[in-house]
Amino acid sequence: MRPITAFAMAGLLAAMTSVSARAEVVSTSPNGFVTRDTAQIAAPPMTVWLALTKPGEWWTDEHTWSGDAGNLTLTPQAGGCFCETIPGDDAGDASAMNGSARHAIVVQAFPLKVLRLRGGLGPLQGEPAEGVLTITLKEIPGGTRVLWEYNVGGPMRFEIPVIAAAVDQVMSQQLTGLQAHLGPLGDDTRSVPSETSAPQEATADEPEASTFDEEFESLTDED
Repeated sequence: MRPITAFAMAGLLAAMTSVSARAEVVSTSPNGFVTRDTAQIAAPPMTVWLALTKPGEWWTDEHTWSGDAGNLTLTPQAGGCFCETIPGDDAGDASAMNGSARHAIVVQAFPLKVLRLRGGLGPLQGEPAEGVLTITLKEIPGGTRVLWEYNVGGPMRFEIPVIAAAVDQVMSQQLTGLQAHLGPLGDDTRSVPSETSAPQEATADEPEASTFDEEFESLTDED
């Protein structure tokens, strides 16, 4: 069987210098963080929605347990699984059984508008912490704007600034893969930064620049 490499901390930290600069840790707290990213894609919401339901076509191999994104599946309905098959290799005269992993569960599927999943991705799978990934689509001239937010909270054995920055960059890498799969809109090709700055701790006197509710409302309002 191929070695388990998905979301290993070494891979997460390496990813911090290999993906788009549009990623942002919008807030941190003693037991959680929120990451947010956007991309403009040269495809209508229907095409983007269908692509979201086929993560094996654009998710990165490095961030799967099996080492092959083609083993990923996603059922876009409440209770549906974002899951992965981990193929077993032949062992002597007997065939090894396949393994599997549940990355997240779909808690909302609003076709062409919102896909929301709940689950601790990568190393967070082994922690009591929980994460909610919300992907929002908004039709714009020439294509679709995608807002991608991962909200994590709960007990975990990681330093929050470190895991927040690492997860943020990996989430951005997946959105970059989706955009590359369907094509960027105009000059919105996602760039590769030379370095990543450390996130700042949120304080009571320093509110977030904007709330996701505001972003969600602006994206889903009819023009």
